[in-house]
Amino acid sequence: MEKNEKHYQVRVFYEDTDHSGVVYHANYLKFFERAREDFIGYDKLMDLWHVRHVGFAVYKASLNFHEGAEFGDVLDIRTSAELEGEFRVNFHQEAWREGSVKPAVSADIQLVCISWEKRLQKIPPID
Repeated sequence: MEKNEKHYQVRVFYEDTDHSGVVYHANYLKFFERAREDFIGYDKLMDLWHVRHVGFAVYKASLNFHEGAEFGDVLDIRTSAELEGEFRVNFHQEAWREGSVKPAVSADIQLVCISWEKRLQKIPPID
């Protein structure tokens, strides 16, 4: 699963913002989730779940907010991953606004591999 950084584009819609016009903080978790799915691959995730009967669950998430994205922005979600043992994978993700010198939000999100029965499983090879 260890890959180089991958980019995923997200457009900020009006519904993603709060009363002040910036992205509501919880929506970054949705943006990052979509980028992780793209990083691993939809077909691979479907195979893991429906054929091998394993999936991933968020174990730990740490987010740092640097500058708010706004309605109309197109964010570049940058994702990299690193295996941490047999059961966990760490994702480092950043949401960048065009022309910015720092990310709007950065996150470290740790996933664990689980079975259909919600028990820890070793991460299978994902090629």
